[in-house]
Amino acid sequence: MDIPKHRTTRATSLRDATESSKMEGTGSWDALEWTKIDPINRYVSNANLDFLLDAEQVVAEGHGVVLVNTDDAGTLMVTNFRLLFLSEGTRKVIALGTIPLATIEKYNKIVVKVQSNARQLDKTPPQRLLQVLGKDMRIIVFGFRPRTKQRRVIFDALLRCIKPARLWDLYAFASEPSKFMSSSPQVRLLDEYFRLLGKGSCRASMNMIESRSFTLSNDLLRISSVNSSHKMCQTYPFALVVPKIISDDEVLQASNFRARGRLPVVSWCHPGTGAVLARSSQPLVGLMMNMRSNMDEKLVAALCSKLDDGSRRKLYIADARPRKNALANGAMGGGSESSSNYFQSEIVFLGIDNIHAMRDSYARLREYVDTHGRASSDGMSSFLRHGGSTWGGGNLSSMSTSVSTLGDSGWLLHVQNVLAGSAWIAARVAMEMASVLVHCSDGWDRTSQLVSLANLLLDPYYRTFKGFQALVEKDWLAFGHPFSDRVGMPSLPGNGNMPFELSRQSSTGNSSSSPMRQSSGAFTPQPQASSHSHNSNNYSPIFLQWVDCISQLLRMYPFAFEFSAAFLVDFLDCMLSCRFGNFLCNCEKERLQCNVFEACGCLWAYLADLRTSEGGFHVHYNPFYEPLKHNGPLLPPAAALAPTLWPQFHLRWACPEEAKPGEIEEQCRKIIMKNSEMQKAKEVAERKAREISNAMEALNAELRMEKQRNSSAMNIAKRTNKENTAIKRAVQSIGCKIHFSASGDCIVDIESNLLKAAPNCLHSSHGKESDGTLHDNKKDMSVSVTVTADNNDQISSIGRVCETLCPFRSADGGCRWPSGGCAQLGSQFVGMKANFDAFDQLSINDSYFKSE
Repeated sequence: MDIPKHRTTRATSLRDATESSKMEGTGSWDALEWTKIDPINRYVSNANLDFLLDAEQVVAEGHGVVLVNTDDAGTLMVTNFRLLFLSEGTRKVIALGTIPLATIEKYNKIVVKVQSNARQLDKTPPQRLLQVLGKDMRIIVFGFRPRTKQRRVIFDALLRCIKPARLWDLYAFASEPSKFMSSSPQVRLLDEYFRLLGKGSCRASMNMIESRSFTLSNDLLRISSVNSSHKMCQTYPFALVVPKIISDDEVLQASNFRARGRLPVVSWCHPGTGAVLARSSQPLVGLMMNMRSNMDEKLVAALCSKLDDGSRRKLYIADARPRKNALANGAMGGGSESSSNYFQSEIVFLGIDNIHAMRDSYARLREYVDTHGRASSDGMSSFLRHGGSTWGGGNLSSMSTSVSTLGDSGWLLHVQNVLAGSAWIAARVAMEMASVLVHCSDGWDRTSQLVSLANLLLDPYYRTFKGFQALVEKDWLAFGHPFSDRVGMPSLPGNGNMPFELSRQSSTGNSSSSPMRQSSGAFTPQPQASSHSHNSNNYSPIFLQWVDCISQLLRMYPFAFEFSAAFLVDFLDCMLSCRFGNFLCNCEKERLQCNVFEACGCLWAYLADLRTSEGGFHVHYNPFYEPLKHNGPLLPPAAALAPTLWPQFHLRWACPEEAKPGEIEEQCRKIIMKNSEMQKAKEVAERKAREISNAMEALNAELRMEKQRNSSAMNIAKRTNKENTAIKRAVQSIGCKIHFSASGDCIVDIESNLLKAAPNCLHSSHGKESDGTLHDNKKDMSVSVTVTADNNDQISSIGRVCETLCPFRSADGGCRWPSGGCAQLGSQFVGMKANFDAFDQLSINDSYFKSE
């Protein structure tokens, strides 16, 4: 049977296919088109699984499975890291059907019976579905063949792999960490503290931590090692920034007045004004709100240093909870401060709901996006559901209802509240130069959201890649946000928080809707065979909501952030997947006990490696970033804090076309790439121009040297010609005749008396240069005078010739031409090395040349 090609457009949905089969009278589950597809290979060879990650192993497989969302048939695999769906036709991984196991919030087995006529009711097999709800806003539904055990195999594999017996069974510990290793987070935390205290030139090290020599200070603040062994507070970091005037003993006493020992400590300080942003948990004021602590009040008062004019700095205590929630906590010993107990302070309630409200809101938002998206989990487009009444189709009232449903989720309202509270805190610090203490109940959920977001607004450093990492590691990881509980990952037993477990109840009471929404009675959902979810009490998308707030700020201030929305999406995916160890466990102490930093890979190193692979053109870089334009605090007004859905995250599965980056961003990125290419080409051209210029300068220098050598040669030639003329005249003056032939040979005739005086001096026109040759270059003709005697006899014979022939010899044997310097120098011939200028200037009587 031929394999059908991959369908570019969605075929009829499962519901429509079932209705068609009912009309045809078959009433069989096999009538569905996807069930007719025979897999090319029933078993996927491990040799062909090149898409698997390091140490990723296939646990179970299901063949002939349909991804109902897109009506694609393929192979469903469960590995020790993810649920993976391969397309039957292309054998490629389909992103929508592939989800890390740790990202799965809940999975259900669903049995749906197809309504048919009475005669065929018993013959109609039920539809066997597997619904997977992800923490990343997707709802996936897989359909399995009837009368097979494939769904049971996949479900049992999920049950074993999603619920590991030990923390060390997670994929993060099985993968090889060497490729993405990084320095210790404790070292990076100290480096950030040094920066805040104005000691950026100092660098932390593990030796410094082990010796506890990191307790640096400035005029107002100091780093304390009182919690270095995590005994004072198990969920606080080993190093704390506290006011300089507060001793470690006073810090220990003050910790007893705060929930879980999370006393007020400094998270950020203004480098110019000295205003601080501090965090803590709620005070233990008791049911009657009358409990006090002198040490706590002294510590909080020390956060408010004096201003330049000598006046006392104002203190704001921002309670993130609604007022009624804060009062209700008094029944359990908690509560809120009284402004009368804290000098010059003002208590403000920001009214942000707790983790349970956030969890319910997120579930409703996911359901809304799946219902009204382009690709729904039931395989039907929102444009076709209920005849188009849910959206579009010209029914304006239905559009209003859809928008109202989005509002009913409450997610955007919660995001706005967090943004507004953070902007208010940042404005107090930046505009009023006031100090702000932020807390909620435990000080690790809403407090982390507000403090870290205010840091981001106040300090441009936190809006860079490096600063964002420092911010997350400081205010979320180091200060004990319980990631294992909130994200739904396994944690160490006996850590004081609720242990990791899989509940058989839905995480929310009203968000567990079937993917098969009712449409003209086509489906009758049966009771779910099984439903598994993470810990319902502790799971909550608090950190995801904080990243959502950053995406809203990025939309409002596109020039202020070095990173893009794509970076935030990949960052969240890595965090939810548990592929790396950075976000495992609930606090720093647990991560140290599990040796997470050495046993697991580092998320930050992985993201940095992605960016360096493409240089500055990676999608993680914000093409609009201009650090000089927003080099101060961002203080958005309340009217501007109107959040919208985050398309790149909320809509990427249900509305993939709408979730793509904007055309302006794409065009800007292309322009930057072209500009960079042109800049590189310009640099290459300039480099070549410099090389050519240097080569030309070298050639010019050589030319000048050549001219100098040529000029020197010309001078030498002139002087040589002059010398040759003088030699000729000198030779002729002693009675020698020189004849030049046309071939360049020279004949020298010497008178007989000279031969008798110098019998050993011979002359020839064919002498050898090695025997002592004299050359006269004149029109390429050479003159040769050769002495055949050996060197010693040659010098003596020349001397005798000089004595015999020299006309300047006096009767007493002296020389009448001492300035000539000829014979006395032992030259090879008369006048060879003589001073020819003196020779030319000498006046010779005509009678000298007459014969006797």
